[in-house]
Amino acid sequence: MTQDDLLTRAQAWLAEDPDAETREELARLIEAGATDELAARFAGTLQFGTAGLRGELGAGPMRMNRSVVIRAAAGLAAYLKAEGRTGGLVVIGYDARYKSADFARDTAAVMTGAGLRAALLPRPLPTPVLAYAIRHLGAVAGVEVTASHNPPRDNGYKVYLGDGSQIVPPADAGIAAEIDAVRSLHDVPRPESGWETLGDEVLDAYLERTDAVLTAGSPRTARTVYTAMHGVGKDVLTAAFARAGFPPPALVAAQAEPDPAFPTVAFPNPEEPGAMDLAFEAARAVDPDLVIANDPDADRCAVAVPDAAAEGGWRMLRGDEVGALLAAHLVHKGATGVFAESIVSSSLLGRIAEAAGVGYEETLTGFKWIARVDGLRYGYEEALGYCVDPEGVRDKDGITAALLVTELASVLKEQGRTLTDLLDDLAVAHGLHATDQLSVRVEDLGIIANAMAALRERPPVSLAGLTVVSAEDLAKGTESLPPTDGLRYHLEGAYRARVIVRPSGTEPKLKCYLEVVVPVGDGSALATARAKGAEVLAAIKRDLAEAAGL
Repeated sequence: MTQDDLLTRAQAWLAEDPDAETREELARLIEAGATDELAARFAGTLQFGTAGLRGELGAGPMRMNRSVVIRAAAGLAAYLKAEGRTGGLVVIGYDARYKSADFARDTAAVMTGAGLRAALLPRPLPTPVLAYAIRHLGAVAGVEVTASHNPPRDNGYKVYLGDGSQIVPPADAGIAAEIDAVRSLHDVPRPESGWETLGDEVLDAYLERTDAVLTAGSPRTARTVYTAMHGVGKDVLTAAFARAGFPPPALVAAQAEPDPAFPTVAFPNPEEPGAMDLAFEAARAVDPDLVIANDPDADRCAVAVPDAAAEGGWRMLRGDEVGALLAAHLVHKGATGVFAESIVSSSLLGRIAEAAGVGYEETLTGFKWIARVDGLRYGYEEALGYCVDPEGVRDKDGITAALLVTELASVLKEQGRTLTDLLDDLAVAHGLHATDQLSVRVEDLGIIANAMAALRERPPVSLAGLTVVSAEDLAKGTESLPPTDGLRYHLEGAYRARVIVRPSGTEPKLKCYLEVVVPVGDGSALATARAKGAEVLAAIKRDLAEAAGL
């Protein structure tokens, strides 16, 4: 693109931009002749895919802004009408990030202008409330404006269809094609009114539904510390805990209320280093049974347990550990149906399902796939996502997961036991499933592309001294999985070691998922097994980083 072409594009975008803030931002860049910055913003368009849209806020087609959202909404409306959904209801939810309310209102206006019915949730609420509302209200689609746990300057646009699940191919391509067909924002009708703003009846129905995940008469004694991570989870989670009869969670006050600046954390993700420091500080003051955290849109749930050996006396459980604990609890409660997880999650779930005689299925990464498993009773993903009530919410839900893990902690507490004790039982029964990640955040996405290319061109022949006995390029698909950009390696030997490498679908990260299964004879061998698992994982991580050129 020549400099003249770039300026022409920028000025055309400026002429259509409905937002005073981004108009002023773009006008300053044009006036300053900021060619490099303009080129970055006009190098293409944010691509609409199975994660919807997600990106940094700002002016231009490569940023999240009202112009991009209006085009996305118009494309979704055209797709729904082409599918025969004219007049159907679209429910719209949003979190408390910068511009979320504006993006939600623009979406409602576009849907109304296109001849669909639109209903806005009454205020910023957890993503699972929107996922629930779609099914509860019989909507043909839903939109959640959120960037989940991304940095403060990001926002996103997540689309669900009428089954309450996130979109998958070919719907994503169909919507993207309709977005591309929008020539001018002046062609998109956006009335000033005509949509409905819902009251609290949908939230009340969701909260009533949360009771379904608990067993009537079960113990409700576990005491918790809770952080909303500056997001929208606090009011809904505390209401759900009160309905259930659990002790009120002790709140991490500095992180309790929504704040789009996320001032106390570098990244508002419970998995990120330092994000849980204030929660652990609060826990040391009140000595609870467990610490619970939601991410900012409250679809994920993190859990920490007391651990005298850990720095500060508290240890974050891995998503795979919580996933196994919830599965074991559901089995104990007599759950039937299919337990499902993504391919990057621990194989321990399959062992638990097999021993319990329930169905088991692996899917591609993301709840858009897990939620579509036939007969699903429980699904989880290692990135702190758990679906414990698929009939109510066909997506991950950090509120109901928190309820269920607190019920489990209460049951164990009545027995004089802890979540850690149950994890030990599972290791003895099924082997110690040790997991870890090599996760690399990049500024230059070319680093990820280069690493994937290096591994494809020169697959490792051994990792940690273990021969790679199978190397699958998941881009070609498998008998049970559609194609995805990923690589999977299985290693020789008794440890059943497995490695999966893939680019993140929502963040500028390359993610490598490692698992080693160490046989355990009895409880006395657990410490040795843990040490061996950690040793092998560290060696795999080192060798994999070298092979990928990281």
